[in-house]
Amino acid sequence: MAATGKALVLMNLGSPDSPEVKDVRRYLNEFLMDSRVLDFPAVFRFPLVRGIITPFRAPNSAKAYSKVWRKDGSPLIVLTRQLADAVQQQFDYPVRTAMRYGNPSPRKVFDELLQADPGLKEVILFPLYPHYTMSSYETAVAYARAIHKKYKYPFSLKFVSPFYNHPDYIAALAARIAPYLEQGYDKILFSYHGLPERHMRKDDETISRYQNGAKDTGFVMPAINYQKQCHETTRLVAEKLSLPENRYETTFQSRLKQAGNEWIKPYTAPRLETLPADGVKKLLVVCPAFINDCLETLEEIAMEGKHAFESAGGEELVYIPCLNDSKPWTDTVVAWVKAML
Repeated sequence: MAATGKALVLMNLGSPDSPEVKDVRRYLNEFLMDSRVLDFPAVFRFPLVRGIITPFRAPNSAKAYSKVWRKDGSPLIVLTRQLADAVQQQFDYPVRTAMRYGNPSPRKVFDELLQADPGLKEVILFPLYPHYTMSSYETAVAYARAIHKKYKYPFSLKFVSPFYNHPDYIAALAARIAPYLEQGYDKILFSYHGLPERHMRKDDETISRYQNGAKDTGFVMPAINYQKQCHETTRLVAEKLSLPENRYETTFQSRLKQAGNEWIKPYTAPRLETLPADGVKKLLVVCPAFINDCLETLEEIAMEGKHAFESAGGEELVYIPCLNDSKPWTDTVVAWVKAML
């Protein structure tokens, strides 16, 4: 490539290497052993994850992954790579992808970038999470920083901040939704990834600490917690699309069920089953917390959610795909990164 000295890394959640139980088990162990995801002391977390959660969850998750697995691999990995390829077309320096869990790891990507360009001075890391919380955006940044420090890479790291309310993100999301509104609908459901309430309390403490002068994070810390961020995204998109207030709702999905483990409400799954009784026959569902389609959108919503809604009397659930490599979103990524150079 013509330009040297800089690179862009798009960082996403990650995926198992295959839908085989052994690979899903390995991925779940890495994911759930993250103290920002399952925030219990390690002495309790290890036996809980390795002895209880993963052995029971891995086979079911493997079946779910097998439903959405593509010939070219995991949907999340493939679609993130496609976004990187689309962005690469508008840059003359490297654009790569890295995952918080699984492959490709940040270390592998950093090594490859440095090998290709020994004079690399700066890597812009773009966490593909619109909203900030400790179990998504924060863990991605913290992990990349830890790898960067441990292996003493000579280049600097710069981070794209959470963008849940950025006008460009809102515009790209609205552009993704708009064509589906023209087909007619009774209601549109904005379904965000769920979060334990205890995480919310910890995030509130973190936000307050940084607003009161704690050490710079390297990114712009939102002034409100994840739940409020999600509602703000919904409000801004609804305003952009001129949606009537009675035609949209916000819910939260992908809850890990554990006794005494309350998650933020309302939950998406039970709401899908009650909407038909409220007169909703044609439902649109969009998942703004996810930039690229993955297990949680393709299997949980577009398959299982669709079946639940239509079995409860709904006529049709139409899932609106994530931003993926859509042109408005690709152009947004390009514009933001160029502004940081």
